[in-house]
Amino acid sequence: MRRLSRQGQMMNTPILTIDERHNIDSGAWFSSLSPALRAAILARANVRRLADGAPLAAKGTPAEDWTGVAKGAVRVSSVSLSGKQVSLTYVEPGTWFGDIALFDGLPRTHDAHAHGPTTLLVVRKADFKELLSQHVELYDALLRLNCRRLRLMFNLIEDLNTKPLAARLAKQLLLLARSYGIAQGEEIRIGLQLAQEDLAQLLGASRQRVNQELKELERDGVLRVEPTRLVVLSREKLMAVTDR
Repeated sequence: MRRLSRQGQMMNTPILTIDERHNIDSGAWFSSLSPALRAAILARANVRRLADGAPLAAKGTPAEDWTGVAKGAVRVSSVSLSGKQVSLTYVEPGTWFGDIALFDGLPRTHDAHAHGPTTLLVVRKADFKELLSQHVELYDALLRLNCRRLRLMFNLIEDLNTKPLAARLAKQLLLLARSYGIAQGEEIRIGLQLAQEDLAQLLGASRQRVNQELKELERDGVLRVEPTRLVVLSREKLMAVTDR
């Protein structure tokens, strides 16, 4: 991948691996863009590789870039009143984020760290603004993307107020299986390594309650709890739990 410097000279940037490029190209939002816009975004993107736990952004700091995840995950978190780090979501491969703060000019709302070895495509603020000025399509595409985010947020709020923990846990596991699932026969191994505390934070519940629900799902033959992974044994049974 090559791009122009401000002086018009060509600059070499690291090349994505085949798997990393596939993750970007196959992302639901990115793949819906026109070939011209996809090429323009990639031409302005720099590849950044982070080790597990490396910081990407800090709450309250100015927004300087727009980011796509090519490998790994980005943990978006906040700090509670007691000073405890709380995970809110994990940004999966193929997903782009960071555009909201570039639109409204306000500081970042949360902290962001790499979760596992992570590869990112980073578009600097000036290049993002240039893309917007040259491609009206990008405005419409980002508007649709943010409408989807709002719908997901409303669904989450509704689930928190209407569904029991078992149903919310099952729904979260289905999302993780879809985003990070590795099929092995009829089983689906969730590739994203999460501690039960991390899972509890995503659900707004205690680790003890999540542990109890996981054990019940394991007894019912829905999943298997391994030391570092969760394995879905029956997607159909897991989907049935979401309707409880």
